[in-house]
Amino acid sequence: MSGRIIDGKAIAAGVRADVAAAVNALPAQPTLAVVLVGDDPASHVYVASKVKTTNEVGMRSVEIRLPAETTQDDLLARVAALSADPEVDGILVQLPLPKHISEPAVLAAIDPLKDVDGLTEASAGKLVLGKPGLRPCTPVGCVILAKTERPDLAGANVVVIGRSILVGKPAALLFLEQNATVTIAHSKTRDLKMVCRGADILVAAVGRPEMVRSDWIRPGAIVIDVGTNRVPAPEKGEGKTKLVGDVHFAEAIEVAAAITPSPGGVGPMTIACLLRNTVLAACARRGWTVPTALAAG
Repeated sequence: MSGRIIDGKAIAAGVRADVAAAVNALPAQPTLAVVLVGDDPASHVYVASKVKTTNEVGMRSVEIRLPAETTQDDLLARVAALSADPEVDGILVQLPLPKHISEPAVLAAIDPLKDVDGLTEASAGKLVLGKPGLRPCTPVGCVILAKTERPDLAGANVVVIGRSILVGKPAALLFLEQNATVTIAHSKTRDLKMVCRGADILVAAVGRPEMVRSDWIRPGAIVIDVGTNRVPAPEKGEGKTKLVGDVHFAEAIEVAAAITPSPGGVGPMTIACLLRNTVLAACARRGWTVPTALAAG
């Protein structure tokens, strides 16, 4: 029997509705600034979506688009200005950046109180220490999606494939906060397939198309597929491509109790959690009480 599809679009719509209700209850509009450098097509699509949804929930958006030849010093100056602007509550610098710009240097320039992507050293440190702070959006989305299927994660065996600072490591820490038992697996893990088969919840965040096959998944497990990989799609015509996840969806859904599709699973949650973080950042900076719509999240 096929497993359930975890509808990330519908769940994200619920988060966005909560954000809109929270924004409506605040004394003023929170403001999110998004900085895009270069001409990466995927980044342009992501930024346009973020700006659109920011406006839809009643927040103000500031969009800064810079040419690929922008120098690191110029970008740092822009980020510093946004950090100093009292009207800006959240700052997101769209990654990846052009190769001549140091991503760590740019992230370090973001005011931690406005770090709505949760990627600064200060945000990472608070996560490790279990202190309140802004959490990375995609990992938060993964936990929310898992909890729609298993509300109490205490004692669950969670395996995260991938150890990146963007997803793998923070996802492991967030599941640990939920009292799950967490294993981080990666390319050097011995007998990776068997490690994954021990998971009640399997999070695939490795960036390899359809790497996780049905025999990697314990029957009845929950599968969260973070991957978004563009691959050739000859069935659509010569030169055509399609998006697939890190999990072989057609195989996995026959084994798993529930699985996120890719696209349409984790991706929408990332943007919804970004909007939520912007409201939380605005409340923390301005001394506002977090509205009831978000207070329980």
